[in-house]
Amino acid sequence: MRLGNTAVVLGGSAAGLCAAGALAPHFGRVLVLERDELPEGAEHRRGVPQSKHPHFLLNSGRRAIGALFPGFEDDLIAAGGLLLMPSMDAAYLDGPGWSARKRSAMTMVYGSRILIERVLRDKVRQLANVDVREGVAVRGLTTADGKVTGVGFADGEHVDADFVVDAMGRGSPVSGWLAAAGWPEPEVQTLDAKVTYTSRWYDLPAERPASWWWRHLVIMPTPDKGEHPAEHEFLVNFFPIEGNRVIACMGSWGLEMPSTTDAFVETARRVRTPLFADAMDRCAPASPVHLTRSTGNKWRRYDRLRRRPRGLVFVGDSICAFNPFYAQGISSASASALLLREHLSRAERLDERFSARFFAAQRGLLRVPWRLAMARDQGYACAVGTEQLPEWRRRLVAAVSAPAFSLVVGAAREDAVVDEHFAKVFNLDESLGQMLRTPRVLAGLVRYRVRAALGRHRVPFGFDPQAEPPATDYSTATATAR
Repeated sequence: MRLGNTAVVLGGSAAGLCAAGALAPHFGRVLVLERDELPEGAEHRRGVPQSKHPHFLLNSGRRAIGALFPGFEDDLIAAGGLLLMPSMDAAYLDGPGWSARKRSAMTMVYGSRILIERVLRDKVRQLANVDVREGVAVRGLTTADGKVTGVGFADGEHVDADFVVDAMGRGSPVSGWLAAAGWPEPEVQTLDAKVTYTSRWYDLPAERPASWWWRHLVIMPTPDKGEHPAEHEFLVNFFPIEGNRVIACMGSWGLEMPSTTDAFVETARRVRTPLFADAMDRCAPASPVHLTRSTGNKWRRYDRLRRRPRGLVFVGDSICAFNPFYAQGISSASASALLLREHLSRAERLDERFSARFFAAQRGLLRVPWRLAMARDQGYACAVGTEQLPEWRRRLVAAVSAPAFSLVVGAAREDAVVDEHFAKVFNLDESLGQMLRTPRVLAGLVRYRVRAALGRHRVPFGFDPQAEPPATDYSTATATAR
């Protein structure tokens, strides 16, 4: 059903492109306004500085984008994306040492952010009623009778709009424009755990060393509470992307990170395993070092406003931005866009009732990744914001979260049902609360804890981090009882 003549999307990044796909079936024309000049190929641009760092496209995001743009995943793989099974293709250093390699139900498509956006742009260009205008600086909204009625540009140009989607990211000025027009500022929930991460791109060697059975290398922060180098607190990725390249990335909560090439290389030699620096030494540097500090969690609670402007919704970081460590951004944005399409398909008019229903449904969608981000970030002493816990609660979260996570990871290693639910939580297909309320999962956790206390592990783990990760496939040792 056609709901209006013109819909406008503010921002042409991943969130905005997904929003355009959601709007296209329901409006005569969809106009995407983007500040940058968009490249034809997979290239970096000023408006997406985080494109220089690894991006995980979670399964929920793959499905959402695929629903909006059929064939997206096939096109992404054809363009160079890598379809891998992390449990078989990633060397994972967690707890005391390397984890075992085994098969699981979860797959992932690896690729750079710039490749993901290039494929999305190609998909949007195939929509006859979508027009992407580049080099446009949006300066404000026009409103009348409680509704957003149009968008103004820097050069004095104006376009009338029946519907507007804000996809302008973390720094979106829309809430300020609404306040100037008489609407209340939304409550903003924040938690900044002082995450900093630094990345450098490398070309892989033409022939991989024989010991490199893995494609992806992951090094988790140490669980050791005693004296240890600060670099053992880093979260490290050697992340495969298209074009026989990788992104070497190091990140931390509240610690200084290297910003020069020499410091990057030297710091890499002090992480928990020598494999990371050795792998970098075998590759050819393809970029300078890129450092990012804008990583706080931020949720603008438009859903709590008693009076919202009609004809305006938000997707992506403009409403809810996450600590990038948790890889929730693109998947949450695309899920919001798909949710918007579903609500538009059932709507007869874009009135207060439509707005209330959409914001309520979006609140439920965003609550899942938000709670996951809070579950870890609230435990850090460096975290500040409205969601900062009292010290006694923070200490409790810090004391409980790491052992609880290790328990779930250990049980997932040996129990196929726990592994299945844990993968759903990681991919935003299930909340942590839903998983922990599942009787079979609880039984699996208890059974693993008892077996661990008795030293009866089915799958070995904790392999020496100073040695190469074992290539042995332990799939047959995984419990299959359901």
